[in-house]
Amino acid sequence: MGRRPTEGRDGRRVQDRLSPPLKVRITYCAECGYEPQTLELAGALMREFGDRLASIEIIPWEDGTFDVRVGDRLVHSMRRDGGFPEPDSIKTAVREALAL
Repeated sequence: MGRRPTEGRDGRRVQDRLSPPLKVRITYCAECGYEPQTLELAGALMREFGDRLASIEIIPWEDGTFDVRVGDRLVHSMRRDGGFPEPDSIKTAVREALAL
């Protein structure tokens, strides 16, 4: 059976692959030991979105920081929101940004 014209070889809609490049930036407190949460979130995003993200940038910082930006939008800040984000909330923000 042939592919539909709106599908690429990978089965994704062509529109999905034509979304503008999207970067996710995770800034975390290295001295606080936040590496496991950072790597868990980065891995979840890689598994969910693969090549639909231009990059996932991991930035070691200090002062209790754990911030997540999707494109230019700050979607989670430990100082503002408290605690670590749920991966599903970050995935939702990425889906919304990819849909624009």
